[in-house]
Amino acid sequence: MEISSLDDAALALRIPAGDPTAEAELFRRMAPRVHLYGLRHLRDRHAAQDLSQQVVVTVLEALRAGRLREPEKLASFVLGTAKMIVLDMRRGAGRRKHLLETFGASVPEPAPPPLPQLDHQHLTRCLQNLKERERAVIVMSFYDEQSSDEVARSLGVSEANVRVIRHRAIHQLRDCMGVAA
Repeated sequence: MEISSLDDAALALRIPAGDPTAEAELFRRMAPRVHLYGLRHLRDRHAAQDLSQQVVVTVLEALRAGRLREPEKLASFVLGTAKMIVLDMRRGAGRRKHLLETFGASVPEPAPPPLPQLDHQHLTRCLQNLKERERAVIVMSFYDEQSSDEVARSLGVSEANVRVIRHRAIHQLRDCMGVAA
């Protein structure tokens, strides 16, 4: 018998036995329904996709553990799970909003970490140690802010070659400056 021809109850009974095709069929059947439910109640396409995945995973875990007492009510179980997860999502969003309103203004923003001091003379020596083409790619890329395509046309090489040269030159500069990658 083909798996897609099984009713929900028969499908639910095959999952605890470890049938991966039954699990795939469950996802094929239930994910679109949960997605529509999510679109309706969450009004966000991405949140609805997340809800679909979370509900199917939760239902699969329950089925694998044998926690569904009435397999013929699989669709109701899936919908109930979706409702509970949506309620949990809303409660969490409400808590976050309340906490931000209550304490948001009093929480100090962390100070950005101090930038390391750059030894310009050492960097100049490191740049001078590069081959002429490598130095040209670095200067054109970072000082002149040219794209790889523009650098490639200026130097008469391919864009891929520019990226390789730039990558190797940056690696050499890091080594020369004593900076870990």
